[in-house]
Amino acid sequence: MTLEVLQRDMIQALKDGDKTRKQALSGYVDAVKKAAINKNTRDNVTEELVDEVLMKCQKEIQEMIDTCPPNREDKLVEYQAQLAIIKEYAPQLITDEAEIEKMINYILACNSMVANKGQKGYIMKIVMPVLRKHHADMKIANAVLNRMCQ
Repeated sequence: MTLEVLQRDMIQALKDGDKTRKQALSGYVDAVKKAAINKNTRDNVTEELVDEVLMKCQKEIQEMIDTCPPNREDKLVEYQAQLAIIKEYAPQLITDEAEIEKMINYILACNSMVANKGQKGYIMKIVMPVLRKHHADMKIANAVLNRMCQ
């Protein structure tokens, strides 16, 4: 996803009069710009940075849904609408354990390594950045790696 696409869709939502969509997209654009400023890449916003920020926003929205009190149905509906919008733009996480295990085995094979208990920390340093780049769910990846290193 690029910042330009987010901005274009935000403008289109404004033209269409879709206030909820415009407000959500505006928040995502602002979050991406703020992250770019913090990383000193304001003039060169990469797709990786946009994806990273969108995934972070998606996680925050999901947490808001999970912690929303049952008596605040108005807020819950608002959060669910935001989640539906961000799912259109954020990259989808790989959540299949078998797929993640294949990826870990491939990375280990490329580095001529075998998963064993004594080297778990070293293996994590090698495996996790690659999995993160390919949008694997890190909770599941950590559980799979724990199982493999026993």
